[in-house]
Amino acid sequence: MTHLVADTLSCISVPDAKSLGLAYLPQIIIFGDESFRDDTEMDSETFISRLKASSVLPKTSAPYPSLYHPFFEKMAPSAEPILVICPSKLISGTVRSAETAVADFPNLDIRIIDTGTIGSALGSIVRKAVEWQKAGLTADEIEAGIKELSLRSRTYFLVDTLEYLHKGGRIGAAQALVGSMLQMKPILYIHNGMVDAYTTERTRKKALAKFLEVILAECPQSEDACATIEHGGVLEQARELAAVLKTELNVKEIPLTFLPPAIMVHGGPGVLGVSFFAAK
Repeated sequence: MTHLVADTLSCISVPDAKSLGLAYLPQIIIFGDESFRDDTEMDSETFISRLKASSVLPKTSAPYPSLYHPFFEKMAPSAEPILVICPSKLISGTVRSAETAVADFPNLDIRIIDTGTIGSALGSIVRKAVEWQKAGLTADEIEAGIKELSLRSRTYFLVDTLEYLHKGGRIGAAQALVGSMLQMKPILYIHNGMVDAYTTERTRKKALAKFLEVILAECPQSEDACATIEHGGVLEQARELAAVLKTELNVKEIPLTFLPPAIMVHGGPGVLGVSFFAAK
């Protein structure tokens, strides 16, 4: 059976990753001289508390190449293909880290897949890959499915400020907005593997209304869209949005995910996002 490797930027909880049978790696959160794994050493709530109290903006690091080694060594005897499902290489260094690790295992069939996305969209792709794995699809079939879903993946998110994205160097063309719009409420999206500006509003209320309008215009009214909501400590807003989307999209459930620290480093507290798959 094909092996699957993912990391915490997929917004899958550690218990869920274990139950799914994933080889699961952390991102690293760095506050000054201290570093923390975001799978076992720092959860999202602890991160927000520390971020608000810190005068220094934290940094992130992709999984160290050495963290892949135990997984690859354990998988090696099976001689089955290994698919490493990664966040966008234009947002995270995870692809580069995985490539470094894979170079130490030249005799294994290890395939690094850049999904071009991050967060719950990546999580939905990983969960689909697990479904296909358990259904007995081949590595080639799973890889093709991942790439097809990646092309249809959509993520929009609302942030309170561009400050964190700007300082972290994660906003692509949205940098043009920084000077005049740091006080605006931007709606951003993942575009061509990067975080880019979609539009802005002057108040959070107006931004939420526009955010909902965009989602309803683009998200298919189908369970197959796998719509999910991700948030950075604004659970009530996420619940309210989920209630509206369930009705408008005619779906039974929309999962809510507390964003992992490595995403909130750049999005900041208060970020609210929606991910889904566009129609074929």
